[in-house]
This record gives sequence, structure tokens and C-alpha cells, in this order.
Amino acid sequence: MLDPEEKGIDLSKTVYIRTYGESTKKSGVATLSPAKAGLATGPAMLIWEDANIGGIAKAKKSGVFTYTKEKFNEPTQVYLTDATLANGKKVTENAPDASNYAWSTGVKLVDYVTTKGDSLQAALFLPANYVAGQKYPTVVYYYEKLSQTLHNWSNPGYNGTGWSPSMYTSNGYAVLIPDIVYKMDDPGMSAVWAVLPAVDAAIKTGVIDENKMGLHGHSWGGYQTSFLITQTTRFKAAAAGAPLTNMISMYDLIYWNSGGGNMSIFEASQGRFLGGPWENWDAYERNSPIYHVKNVQTPLLMLHNDKDGAVDFTQGVEYYNALRRLKKPVIMVQYLGENHGLGKLENRKDYSVRMMEFFDHHLKGLPAPDWISKGVPRLKLGEHLEERAF
Repeated sequence: MLDPEEKGIDLSKTVYIRTYGESTKKSGVATLSPAKAGLATGPAMLIWEDANIGGIAKAKKSGVFTYTKEKFNEPTQVYLTDATLANGKKVTENAPDASNYAWSTGVKLVDYVTTKGDSLQAALFLPANYVAGQKYPTVVYYYEKLSQTLHNWSNPGYNGTGWSPSMYTSNGYAVLIPDIVYKMDDPGMSAVWAVLPAVDAAIKTGVIDENKMGLHGHSWGGYQTSFLITQTTRFKAAAAGAPLTNMISMYDLIYWNSGGGNMSIFEASQGRFLGGPWENWDAYERNSPIYHVKNVQTPLLMLHNDKDGAVDFTQGVEYYNALRRLKKPVIMVQYLGENHGLGKLENRKDYSVRMMEFFDHHLKGLPAPDWISKGVPRLKLGEHLEERAF
């Protein structure tokens, strides 16, 4: 609605509607006018672009309209126009220093079919200074369905999970974000059935170097990452944040951020299991990374904090200890006192930089920093962190 204080929609007047193309990812604004002489009229498209159009508003006492437009590599700007929304004039200059930095060259929408026959899409973000015909190291990121972010401006920064797609595209990486749909009793296998075909389809674009691919996800995405590396060796490095790793032991633990049990997560939410472990043991075991840990060959950087109130810290410890027992390539990072994501700026920055250093080493072949190649003795941790901060 144009008026945020309006109590409802008056269909006797022209209504402005934001539009979105599920298969094209285009967006815009259309009008829906009242029926004339008993004949209904369809919507009239006013704006329809390969961009994220939104925020339409009208001045209270005049016919002046505004709307916002953004793209993955173009910051959100406000446009001034009239009721036709034609010839919008940009009236803001958000991120005025953006031109001083290297941004993604553009985006591609990748269509693919999962192993189970579902038609899905993936957002492929090109690296800065992309050259057609050249292949690039690529980080694959996911959390259920995110292809709708194809045209969302991504302001670079240090967020609570260490992930920023624009930071990677600005540093010479392609970024692939595929959709995942789920089959009951198979949350882990569903990721395998969706992500690997998405990668195959994206490789055909000629953008991705299939020998330099990494994985990253946090929370449920961290679970998908810790599971995927037990099912394939196609990825050269993986970073998993706060992952569920044992669906059986996790089922009976507490979601400390709310104080409730985890059972509903598995039976009525993301787990998508048809019952508890005692009713469906094979499915829980089949989809738990810990029970396939011997298959892991991919170097893993795992973040799990000691005060995680969503995914119990013991999930990370259990997976880390199993990988270490089997002499698998794993590094576990924790920030004392932090919850499910990182809250303190210094910790967000530290982990974001470490994750990029980790991928730079494994996907770009850069020398490994000492914290990767040699580790950090506990007695020298304070000195090490001071040096990193400086």
C-alpha cells in the first residue's frame, strides 16, 4: 500500500502492486484498476527490470512517487517519479565511495534439475573484472532457497557468520548460491541431490573452475556442509559454521536460546523427519555427518562457539574429535562467550578474515598462514590475537 497508515485495500481505486518473477527474478510495479462496466481489467506493468524494485511510496499531499532499485553490484538508490513511474530520476547517492572498489561484474541465473527431478535455480555471481572464457575459484553457499537474492545489493561487511558474497566476488571469486528442496526423512541427502546437479549446471557456464570449488554454510547450511563433504570429494575446501553433526544426539538436546527441546526441529521443522530416532533410526543415521565421517577428505574449517544457544557446542566437538581421531584435515575455531553467530565486531572481523585466508590457500594456492600450517599454542593465543588485531 502507498499509505502505510491505510487500514486496508480499497479496490474501488487504482492499486499499486509490487511484482516478482519467480523464474526470471525480475521485479517491478504494476497497477490494478477497478473494473469498468462490469469487466475486470488485468494488471498494467509500469516497471519490470532485472533488478530488485521495491519501497514504492507516494507523497501525502502531491502526486510525487518514489521507489527503490538495487542490484547485486549496485547499491540501493531512491528514484523520484509520478504516478506512471516512468522516467524515474535518481535522487540519492548511497555508498558514494563504491566506485573506488572492485565489484562483481554481473550475475547469471542457472537452471538445473535435481537428482530427484525437481526443477530449481541457482544464483551465480561473477567475480570483479570477470573475463569471459576464463574460469574462477568458486565458493558455493546455501541455506534452503536463496536464488531470489540474485538482484539483492550485498553491502560488504563483517557479519555474524563470517560470510559476505560481495567480499568474495571483489576478491576474485565466483559465488554460486543454489536452491535446495527437501524430501522427507532425508535432509542431508536432499542437499546432495540438489547441490551437486546445481554445480554441474553452473560449470557449463564456463565461469567456475571445477578444480577450485569450496563450500560454506552456517547453522542449517553448516549442517549441509558437514554432510556434503562426507558424500563427495569434489570440493577442495569447506567452512561450516555452527553445524548440526549428529541428528540422533542433537534430537534430545536443548535449544538454549528459547529453553525448549529440539524435538520439534526434527519432526515439524527443518529436520523433516517422520518421527523420532527410535521410530526412524536408519533415516537419522543416514543423514548424520558423524556416521559417515570416515569418508571426509575435504579440508574443513569449523566455527562453533561455546555458548551457542541454537546448535549445542557439543555437536561441533563431536564432529571435530571424530575427524581428528581419523587424522582428517580439520580446524575448529571458537570464540568464548559467543552465541550461534558472532556478536563482537572484533570476532566477526577475525573470523571473516580467517575464512578468506583458508579459502585463499586451498582454492587460490596462496601460502597458508601459520595458524593453518602450524596451529597456535594455547599459551601464545593472546599474543597471536593481538598480532592479528594489529
